[in-house]
Amino acid sequence: MLLVGGSWWLGSRRSRDPVTISGGKRRMPLFFRKRKPNDEARKRFEYQMCLAKEAGADDILDISRCELSEIPFGVFSTCKVLQKKVLIVHTNCLTSLVPKSCSLLSLGTIKVLDLHDNQLTALPDALGQLTCLQVLNIEKNQLKCLPQSIGDLAQLQTLNVKDNKLKDLPDTLGELRSLRTLDVSENLIRRLPQMLAHVRTLETLSLDAASMVYPPEAVCSMGTEAIQQFLCKESGLEYYPPSQFLLPVLERDGGETSVDSTDGLICSYVKEETEWQNKFLDYEKRKEQKMLEKLEFERRLEIGQREHAQLLQQSSSQKDEILQTVKEEQFRLDKGLCEHQRYLDGERQRLQKQLKQTEQSISSRIQRLLEDNQKQRKNSEILKSLENERIKMEQLMAITQEETESLRQREVASAMQRMLTESCKNRFIQMTYESQKQSLVKQACSSMAQMDERFQQILAWQQMDQNKAISQILQESEMQKAAFEALQVKKDLMHRQIRNQIKLIETELLQLTQLELKRKVLDTEALQEMISEQRQALSSLLQLLLKEKSQREEELQGILLEMEAKSETTQENYWLIQYQRLLNQKPLSLKLQEEGLEQQLVTLLVELSAEHYLPIFAHHRVSLDMLSHMNPGDLAKMGISETGLQHALIRRAQELLDMAKTLPGLLTSVEGEGLEALEPASAEESPEAVTPTAPPAQADVQASECVVCLEREAQMIFLNCGHVCCCQSCCQPLRTCPLCRQNIVQCLRIYHSG
Repeated sequence: MLLVGGSWWLGSRRSRDPVTISGGKRRMPLFFRKRKPNDEARKRFEYQMCLAKEAGADDILDISRCELSEIPFGVFSTCKVLQKKVLIVHTNCLTSLVPKSCSLLSLGTIKVLDLHDNQLTALPDALGQLTCLQVLNIEKNQLKCLPQSIGDLAQLQTLNVKDNKLKDLPDTLGELRSLRTLDVSENLIRRLPQMLAHVRTLETLSLDAASMVYPPEAVCSMGTEAIQQFLCKESGLEYYPPSQFLLPVLERDGGETSVDSTDGLICSYVKEETEWQNKFLDYEKRKEQKMLEKLEFERRLEIGQREHAQLLQQSSSQKDEILQTVKEEQFRLDKGLCEHQRYLDGERQRLQKQLKQTEQSISSRIQRLLEDNQKQRKNSEILKSLENERIKMEQLMAITQEETESLRQREVASAMQRMLTESCKNRFIQMTYESQKQSLVKQACSSMAQMDERFQQILAWQQMDQNKAISQILQESEMQKAAFEALQVKKDLMHRQIRNQIKLIETELLQLTQLELKRKVLDTEALQEMISEQRQALSSLLQLLLKEKSQREEELQGILLEMEAKSETTQENYWLIQYQRLLNQKPLSLKLQEEGLEQQLVTLLVELSAEHYLPIFAHHRVSLDMLSHMNPGDLAKMGISETGLQHALIRRAQELLDMAKTLPGLLTSVEGEGLEALEPASAEESPEAVTPTAPPAQADVQASECVVCLEREAQMIFLNCGHVCCCQSCCQPLRTCPLCRQNIVQCLRIYHSG
C-alpha cells in the first residue's frame, strides 16, 4: 500500500488500479453475520492469531471474515505487545469497537485500521487516543455520527466513511492537518462544515454532489479544488494548493523528500513505491507459505478425523451388540417381573376381597348392635315402669304364714350357698387383680402377704362342710341378704340386657382390632377411616353401657335398702323367703302368655330380637292372625318404629299362618319347642337347675395375641380408643395405647367363658 499522486494504491502482483480505500468484498447478508461462528471461521481466527505471534512476523494482524461480534481481548494485548501497525477487521459482525475491560491505548501503535463491512453504529469518544493512526476505513457500517475526538488524529491521512447513515460532519474535521483523502459518499450529508477549509492537505474529497446544499451542487460537481476554494472564500481564507503543504506530512512519515525542486519530489515517490512493492511481495510470499502449511495441517487433520470416524464406527457396532444383549436380558427380566407382578396382584385382590367381606360383616353387626341399643333406649322407660309395677305387685313386705310353712329351707340354703360361692369366686378374682396391680405400683411385699391370707381364708371357707355352710346361712341374715342381692342382679332383665350388649361390644372391638392389625401387615389403607369411626362409636357406646350398668346396680341396691328398711325385725328367715320367691317368679313371656298372648307370637318376637315389644303386644291384645292382616302404618301407631322390623313381623306372621293351614302338626311342634326353650326354672324346679343367663361366648371369635409380649392372649380394652391389644400383665405400666398412641383413660378386663 502506498501513496502516489494524492491517491492510495492497493498493490499486488496482478493489479495496480488506483482506487479509494474501500472494502474489497460485497456486504455479507445480515442473517449470516448474526449467526454463531462456524468451525471454519473459528479456525481462521486461531490461525491468524498464531501467525501474528510467530517470530519474524510482519506488522499486520488480519482477523477479517471470522464472524466476530466484538474484538477479542487477545487482539488488543497482541497489538500492544508486538507493536502491530496494521489491524484488518473487515467483513465481521462488530457492533462496538472496544469491548468492556479493554482500552484503545493498547492500539496506540496502529497506523492502518480497516473496519469496513461491519455493523458499527458509533465510534468511541476515546478514538483520539490513536495518535499514530494514518488510515481509517469504516465503510459500509451503520454510523450515524462521528465523535468530536476525531480531530485529535493529527497523523490521519485517509478517512473513508462511505455507505453509512451520517447526516452531518463534526467541525473538528478542520483540525486534521494531515488529511489527504476523505470519502463521505452514500450518506445523508447535505452540508459540509465550514471548518473543512482549514484542512490544507486535502487532495481527494468524494461526496454525492446531487444531494448537496452547502456547497451548492454546481460547486461540488467541479471537484475537490473548487469545493476547497468555496469554503476558503466563505471562511475569509486564501486558498493554496495542497502540494504546498504535503512536505511536513511526508517528513513525519520518514520518507526522503526534496525541497528544492519538483523532480526531487517525484524521485522520492518512485523510491517509496518501490519499497512498498518489495514489502508487499515479501508479504505475499509469506502468505502463500503459510497457506501451504495450513493445507498440510488440514490434510493431517482430515486423516486424523477419518481414523477417528473408523474408531467411532467400530465402537458403535460393539455398542449395538452390547445393547442388543442387554435388551434381550431386560426383556427376559421384564417378562418374569410381569408374571410375578400378576401373581402378586391376584393375591392382593384376593386378600382385599376377604378384607372387604370381613368389613361388611363387621359393619352389619355393628349396625345391628347400634339399632338394638337405640331400641333399648327407646323402651327403657317401659321396662322401668314394668319393673316398678312388678315390684309393687309382688308386695315384697308381705310375708304370709303359708309362705313361711312352705319354705324349703334346705334347698334354698343350698342355692344360696352356691350363689355365695360363685360371688366369692368372682370377688376373689377381682381382689386378686386389684392386689396384683397395687403390688406392681407400690412394690411392697406386705400386700402379697395380705393377698395370701385372703386367699387362704377363701380356700378354707370353700372347703367347709356343706351342711355347716347351710346351717350358717340359715342362721346369718347378712349372708342370706348377700345371696338375695346376687340373685336379684342375675335375674334383673335390664341388667341382663346391658350385660349382653357389653359382651357383644367387647367381641366387636376385639374383631376390629384384629382386622386393623391384619391391615397393617398387608400395608393397605383402604377403609381405614371407616374402621376408626366404627371403633370410636363402639367405644362411646361401651362407656355409656357401663354407666347404665352402674346406674342399674345402684337402683337395685336402693330397692334392697328399701326392703331392708321396711322388713319386720321379728320375722324369721326374711331373706330366705325373698330368695325363694325370686326363684319361683315366672318370666315375663310366661306371664304374657297367661294373660292371653299367643306362644307363636312370643316365639316370633324372640326370633326377631324384639322381645322388648312384648308388653306392647300384650297391652293391645294382638294375635298372630291380627298381625298378619296389619300394615306397617298400624305397627308404627303401636310404637314399633323400625321399618325393617315392621315388614319382617308381618311377613313371618303370614308365613306361620300359611304353614299352619298346610301343615297343622308342624305349628304344634314349633309351639312346643318354643315353650320349652322359653320356659325357665319354675317353682317346682330345684335350685341346682338354675344356670347363668348371660349369653354363651361366641365360638367363632379368634383369640388375639398381645402386641407387647406376643405370647399371652389380649384381655384388656383401652378406653377411649377401644383397642384390644394387650394382656393383663403388659398393660399395667402402659400410659398410651401401643397402636394409636392415645392416652389410656380406663382399662377393662375381658373374661372369656368356657
